[in-house]
Amino acid sequence: MEPNDIADEGSLPSKDRNFVTALARGLELLRAFGNGEEYLGNAELSNRTGVPRPTVSRLTYTLTQLGYLQHNTHLEKYRLGPGILALGYRYLANMGIREIARPHLQKLADATDCNVSLGSADRNDMVYLETCHGHGPLVIRLDIGSRLPIATSAIGRAWLCGLSSERCQQVLLELEAFYGSEWPRYKAGIDKSMKDYAEYGFCLSEQDWQQDISAVAMPLILENGGEVMAINCGGASVRLDHSRLVNNLGPRLKEVALNIQYELGPRRR
Repeated sequence: MEPNDIADEGSLPSKDRNFVTALARGLELLRAFGNGEEYLGNAELSNRTGVPRPTVSRLTYTLTQLGYLQHNTHLEKYRLGPGILALGYRYLANMGIREIARPHLQKLADATDCNVSLGSADRNDMVYLETCHGHGPLVIRLDIGSRLPIATSAIGRAWLCGLSSERCQQVLLELEAFYGSEWPRYKAGIDKSMKDYAEYGFCLSEQDWQQDISAVAMPLILENGGEVMAINCGGASVRLDHSRLVNNLGPRLKEVALNIQYELGPRRR
């Protein structure tokens, strides 16, 4: 199994008097549901989160009563409920950047036959907040809510490049702890992307995240650095060679980023 970002009980900052452990445990249960996994039982949730099973039983009961989980009495397992969807939609609805960014992303997707997306960081991953598809032969079509690892994806590395030096070092330390002995391999890819960003103004991921996917990405720095997102443009590696990434897609993506920032105006820049 790949490293995951589910916190075990020992990782929760219980010594912080302002930290509500019960709330944190409930949220960890909701995070335990992965892509393509519709149902999980109390034992599975306990194993994934490190929360004791009796506590899990009380939490799943409470979350079911609140509409964040749904209980299948036949399977004796749980699935995410409509309450989660409502929260997600409210979050996205409050992000005006999506409405501004989408026409620019779609225009580039149509022109390049690539997948063009806007993402934000969540723990060790980037989460797509908006994504537009071209008509080209994409190997994987990702949609809103899809997660890509920060360490290996172009969009994740671009996000790192947009952070302040202090914040970037903090994230790198967190990633090092997450990947453990495998970290030197991931760090080498991040270092290369940072050199690419210094040279080109955007990052490259050439078959790093997936063997058959290549992409360019760049940070979207808002509110004078108070908020950092990232955008990417990628597709099948068989048609996106190094030259096309550097000389075509990268410069186009830079123009898209500038247009988005200009439309957001000084309030968000």
